[in-house]
Amino acid sequence: MKQFAIIGLGAFGIRMLEELLDVTDEIIIIDKDKEIIEKYKDKARAAYVTDAINEIALSKIIPEDIDAVIVDLGGKIEVSIMTTNYLKKIGVKNIMVKAQTDEHGEVLSMVGATQVIFPDREAAKRITPMLVSSLLFNYLPISDNLALAEVRANEFCAGKTLIEANLRKEFGLNVVAMRRLDQDDFHFISDPSYVFTDDDVLLVAGHEEGIEKFSHEASVPKKNVGGYFKSFFPKR
Repeated sequence: MKQFAIIGLGAFGIRMLEELLDVTDEIIIIDKDKEIIEKYKDKARAAYVTDAINEIALSKIIPEDIDAVIVDLGGKIEVSIMTTNYLKKIGVKNIMVKAQTDEHGEVLSMVGATQVIFPDREAAKRITPMLVSSLLFNYLPISDNLALAEVRANEFCAGKTLIEANLRKEFGLNVVAMRRLDQDDFHFISDPSYVFTDDDVLLVAGHEEGIEKFSHEASVPKKNVGGYFKSFFPKR
């Protein structure tokens, strides 16, 4: 079972804790605020009240072979940089750190962060496409130009089979799964001769440009696809 540590239980750190609990119980939490640790200690395998810039304490708490450490120290830029550097010295291979600015992110990368996170910026990137198209929602950027999105079958593919629609050729999109408009659960399309209807909602993966091109105005009741993605990572 994978093991993670979260240093700093700010809003982002707490959200990461809640999400990780769906896939593993092996979570270590660290914060210098005793009240916060008391509140969340029962959710973690181990909980420590300590200062993140205590290198000796971190070296004793964080195993070298831990799968990843998430750092959320709010606006404490200098502390987050020092903590990242300490984690690098300890030998942590995967260090994910919340950054405040581009400059902060650059320094974090220089001292050892393997992934720099800008939660507010990434949330805006996810929400904006949903605002400009009523057909597109639950938009999830994967990288700078790749994304997952839930899109209603439009005039282009309604009445066509999966092969005839050929979304990969026309839009560069791969159909990951689908659901009916009046249903919550997604399922894989195992039959390539399946004929799309305008009541189908497709979960597609591809370039942002392709998703934008495929999206047209329509009205779709929103469903939560979070549980679908979590099904790929069953709790052990």
